Amino acid sequence: MDRYRSSFQQWETRSSVRSRPRRHPAPLTATEQLYFPPELFPVLSAPALADLDHGVRQEILLHALYQYLHFTTVLEQHAVLPITSSIALGRAGLILPEAMRADAYKITTDEAWHAQFAYDFIAELGEATGVPSDALVEPRFVNDLARIRAEVDPDLRQLADLLFTTVSETLVSQLLMDIPRDERIPEPVRNVVADHAMDEGRHQTYFRQFLRELWTRLTPAERRVAGALVPRLVEAFLAPDLRSVETILHRAAVPPSRIAAALDESFPAFRSGTPLATEARVTVRLFTEVGALDDPGTQAAFTASGLLTA
Repeated sequence: MDRYRSSFQQWETRSSVRSRPRRHPAPLTATEQLYFPPELFPVLSAPALADLDHGVRQEILLHALYQYLHFTTVLEQHAVLPITSSIALGRAGLILPEAMRADAYKITTDEAWHAQFAYDFIAELGEATGVPSDALVEPRFVNDLARIRAEVDPDLRQLADLLFTTVSETLVSQLLMDIPRDERIPEPVRNVVADHAMDEGRHQTYFRQFLRELWTRLTPAERRVAGALVPRLVEAFLAPDLRSVETILHRAAVPPSRIAAALDESFPAFRSGTPLATEARVTVRLFTEVGALDDPGTQAAFTASGLLTA
């Protein structure tokens, strides 16, 4: 217990909710600017969409940004805040150091702010651009997580929730790393993502330690269940949301046959499997460090999911 080391000593002066101004969007200042990196929306590189004009591509990328911000809001409100609140209140099923509970309150404040500023930014960006955010869909992880929870014993559903939050907080999104450095993106968008990324660095450090505390308190039977769940939870968080991509393209009036072709050209691997090892390598390492992969069943589950190939 006494090995917990807080990364929140300077939270009052460094957290985005305390130290960063509200970010307000503005229209593009140059025709070469983009609202979202096209490399992170790979369907636009599909041969089936090669002849889309520049204006349509710009609008598709704006909707990709809307969906990314919507994902942030839903993730925080639906999955993360209930867990950080339960940790702070001592209702997560394990006894934690008081300092760890106190920091969970700070994470709860951070995550509520992330949801708020992402939601507000979508609304303000719609007003600034004149393009409504009318292609939003519920992120795929919501249904995936519900399905996973329904398949486990009711007594272990809180454990599934704790693990999903740990997975989501220890995975470093490529978007969080790339967008703040991408000068093709308008500065207000880069600032919003940078604010989020700054806070998530502290949260990752916290949940690395939380996982150690959680894993040591699980029974062998619980560890076997947890180990089999983790690859599925990683996939729920990281796998591309093809329904969202399809909805955005439909909103851009791309014919259905071309949408289907573009999805097949852009995401072939995800129709036959989910190779996410590179993106998940930090999280996989954390579970390896706590001894999760010492169990043969867990090792087999991670191997079968492709998480051990990087």
